[in-house]
Amino acid sequence: MLITFIAALVACSLIYCLLTIIASLRHLKQDAIPAATQASVPISVLKPLSGIDDGLRENLLSFFEQDYSPFEMIFAVRHATDPAYQLASSLMARYPEVSCRLLVTGEPPYANAKVHSLSLMTAAATHDVLVMSDSDIRVDRGFLRSMAAEVAADSYDLATCPYRAVAGNTIWSRLEALGMNTEFWGGALVAKLLEGVRFTIGPTVVARRAVLNAIPWNTLSGYLAEDFVLGQRAAEQGFRVGLSRSVVEHRLSGESMEKNLAHRLRWARSTRRSRPSGYVGQLFTHPLPLALLLTAVDHPLWPVLAGTAILRAFAAYAVSDLVLSEKLGLRSWLLIPLQDVLGFVFWLAGFSGNHIDWRGRRYRLHRDGTFELVG
Repeated sequence: MLITFIAALVACSLIYCLLTIIASLRHLKQDAIPAATQASVPISVLKPLSGIDDGLRENLLSFFEQDYSPFEMIFAVRHATDPAYQLASSLMARYPEVSCRLLVTGEPPYANAKVHSLSLMTAAATHDVLVMSDSDIRVDRGFLRSMAAEVAADSYDLATCPYRAVAGNTIWSRLEALGMNTEFWGGALVAKLLEGVRFTIGPTVVARRAVLNAIPWNTLSGYLAEDFVLGQRAAEQGFRVGLSRSVVEHRLSGESMEKNLAHRLRWARSTRRSRPSGYVGQLFTHPLPLALLLTAVDHPLWPVLAGTAILRAFAAYAVSDLVLSEKLGLRSWLLIPLQDVLGFVFWLAGFSGNHIDWRGRRYRLHRDGTFELVG
């Protein structure tokens, strides 16, 4: 009976791998914006900042050096004593031709400090197309030109830019990046295939102001995963939510083992609280651990493990190499089994605990996806 149950789980996970491949190919076939398209859409780039992350200067420079006009950048920091304030100020002085403002927000009146910053930056923004981008995002010089072309083509009202995770200099960072590039985005593409895009993912989101007028930031202030809730509510209200064809870089820091594991546990717990039914369904996104479990229970079934590894490899290639343009080298292929097992362990761990630690503060997660500061 146990073998039959686990075998059924493995079969479902193999179907999921096939769906991942199909979803990746479908995404690549969606209408692309011609490279020659010239669109002059004024854009406001919103950048919440807090502290100096690894590579922050280079990340911000990639936006200052955009081959596009007209656009403005608005930064927000909590206090002028934040070292990010000094860095942003120095770059603003170095690039006077770029229209910029730097806001000091003070302490947020609610738990989600990022939402507080975004609300103030949105109010200060001049333009009706807003690109909200985290501090750990790096882009190429043509990024805003591509955004403008998609907006001019009237492709969507709200969209997420897929990202390829670029690891820091630790094995833990490399494993996390590998999981993002082969597992996380596979899930997002399958969701798009099966039910359309009804979500946004935080690191880089582009929105028309009409969406944020209809869904004010203060209505999202209690949610930890405000990005997901924004996309969900926008879809419910009839706005067109999509995935951009522009891929950005999500630069991960070289965290120690302790910090990285705490970070991944926080992500798992917040995902469970934000979309509980979807979190349970993530069981099928772990084909290799399930096949390993089946083989452990019944050793003669090792060919199933071999077949699962092959199909998982094709799915990983489709997402990372084809969609995200992140080529998997030999070391990455060798690390995939380890990352898959580690990801499965964190998925299981995510079912326990209702507290997270975030930027030196402790929060309690509630069943409806909201959270509160407790220490």
